[in-house]
Amino acid sequence: MNEINHKTVFVLDHTPYFGISCESPIDCDFIKSKLPIPPISKSLWTCAVEASVEYCRIAYDLFPAGKLIRFVVSDSAAHIVNTWNVSTQNLSHVMNAMVMVGVPPQQTQATEYSVIHGLRAAIEALAEPTDLQREQLAAHAKSEGSKMVNRGRVICITSARDNGSMSNLADIFQTVLEQQNAIAAGHKEYIRIDQCHLVIINLYPANMESMVTNRPPVDISPILRSEIHSNKANKISNKLTHLILLHFDLASTTVTGIPMKEEQNASSSANYDVEIFHGRTAHSVFLGTELVLPHSVKPGVDYETVTLKWCTPRSCGSSEMQPCLAQCRVTPVDVTSRPSSCLINFLLGGRSVLLEMPKKSGGKITSHLLSAHGGEIFIHSLNTARSCLEDPPSISEGGGGRVTDYRIPDFGQLMTAHRLVPLKPLPGREPDEGLQKMRTKLRRNSRYWPLTFSRTVLYNVRQFVEPVLVLTQKPELSEEEKVVCIKSIYNLSQLEERQETLALPNMGHRLKGSKKEEQYRLLWWELETIVSSSGSSPAHKAIVSCIRECRRPSADDGHTGGGGGGTGATDGGGAAGTDSHRASVIRATTDSPMSPPHSMSTDTTAPLTGSAAGGLSVGGRESTSGTGAAGNSALAILGARGSKKLFNTGARSLFDTLATTERTISQKRIDFSGRLCTPTGQIAKLYPHFGTKDSDAGQGRGAATAAAVAAAAATVDAK
Repeated sequence: MNEINHKTVFVLDHTPYFGISCESPIDCDFIKSKLPIPPISKSLWTCAVEASVEYCRIAYDLFPAGKLIRFVVSDSAAHIVNTWNVSTQNLSHVMNAMVMVGVPPQQTQATEYSVIHGLRAAIEALAEPTDLQREQLAAHAKSEGSKMVNRGRVICITSARDNGSMSNLADIFQTVLEQQNAIAAGHKEYIRIDQCHLVIINLYPANMESMVTNRPPVDISPILRSEIHSNKANKISNKLTHLILLHFDLASTTVTGIPMKEEQNASSSANYDVEIFHGRTAHSVFLGTELVLPHSVKPGVDYETVTLKWCTPRSCGSSEMQPCLAQCRVTPVDVTSRPSSCLINFLLGGRSVLLEMPKKSGGKITSHLLSAHGGEIFIHSLNTARSCLEDPPSISEGGGGRVTDYRIPDFGQLMTAHRLVPLKPLPGREPDEGLQKMRTKLRRNSRYWPLTFSRTVLYNVRQFVEPVLVLTQKPELSEEEKVVCIKSIYNLSQLEERQETLALPNMGHRLKGSKKEEQYRLLWWELETIVSSSGSSPAHKAIVSCIRECRRPSADDGHTGGGGGGTGATDGGGAAGTDSHRASVIRATTDSPMSPPHSMSTDTTAPLTGSAAGGLSVGGRESTSGTGAAGNSALAILGARGSKKLFNTGARSLFDTLATTERTISQKRIDFSGRLCTPTGQIAKLYPHFGTKDSDAGQGRGAATAAAVAAAAATVDAK
């Protein structure tokens, strides 16, 4: 199936409404005059024509052949500006035809003006075959089973009152599209429209607010996709510039730091920026590499641009040509600006410019090249890796530069063990049954596979565990094979008990040091990871359990399971239980019964037990917290239960526990004085004088006032 998507039709609304001003005055630098100059603004029609022609210019610059654009003007009838013929696909023909069309007519009552006339003509234009499609139809007529897919796009620039009017416009377009396909089925001059993309742009003056809201692309029917954009007339150029990036898969690049001489002062220079459009391939070829694409959004636009820095220009000689990954045509966004004109003329003069971008690892690298070929400017995506024109590296040198200790023999064995052999098709066998089994086996056996010897300990001392590495690759193990593997594991454990040094090469940065404990820890971790990922049979599980029993716990692991695959769930639970038990012991010996939940508690919703709420039972006695004997009780309990494991495996030490106890006692508030004066068994009153008569209170208040006055007088007399 051959898809043709090279047709675009512009439908411009030429009704009387488009003759009004866009209400965006143009800044003009006139000579000082005594006469006042009224503001000058473009009409809606002028804004629509300029933006659509600029859209057409970018498409023609980047695609000299293959992309065809037609214009249809709609007022009381549809006016065809150009055809699919290549001779009419140029800006000169389009602009001359627009001059003949002229400004929108004055409104009269006798004539019906509507954009629907232009939409009908646009659908008929999409149904007309182009020269390329005629060649495709002739080629498909000779071959059976092939079909050509006719796809196109219609961009309608009009104005509507509200969303309902826009929906009616899309419904009418869908109805006419279905009618045209029905006509094309029995007409030789038309072809069926298999896919159409309708883009409606609602245009209104800058000083007004539109009742039409934007709508993202929506599939109205299997053959029609529609979207709506509502824009002010002075912003229509930015909208079409954004849309052309999506329609033709383009990207934006801003070249920064271009040195140019000032027009007024030729002795000085300044740095300018120039934005260019090109195919997206110039940027997408760098995805997944160490290069960073510095994206940014320019003010006033809706799309992103990649910023590249200007480098020292070079002449375009054959000796300085560099291999590139992609090559795309370039066109400036603002073709009338002085910086764009200087850059284009500079490149057309035979000079080349290198562009650089930052790297993830720091620094910059030349990633693109701007150069002209045959009067056209191209952007080249340079190859930043090893060039394909150089001699390929030897296997001893390695693809990683100085890395030379690749596991080449082991990789050869891996390829041999997973060799594919064609099988005869059988009625009861699935077509890809063997392929799926081999994929599963390869995924299981390569889940952990170090590329170099410097990244592994196990494969440097594989003579000690050779049976385990070979036999565990099988999906099922016999009883004799399981015994052989377990025996090898016990022999390895005896080597660790005897503290024998492992003969290892230079391990680089893989190990933290050259200690025996670190070497054996990594050895056990790798062995457990490989066996855990090799299979899930009972024999594999028994071997994994044997490895975990022989493996010594390490403080760096956090639990006895270490960092191996499949061990975190089993051993992590034990570590969590130990931490929970340690937290409960510390709370029982340091906190008061009314203390809030501790930060070390793993379950804040669990009810407090008897020992946690009031004290801890030790030998039939209770030790209450908050007293001077709390520290001695904590020492006795932790000493009796082996406090070394409790406090050395966590973040709190014995000193931290004792310091917390002392701090809790020192910060404890003094008890309520009323409770101290109240006999045992009675309730202390918070306000013992509450409830007396008001007169007594008044007299007391007066006596207190008199006493205060007398005291003040005595103070004055004393002075």
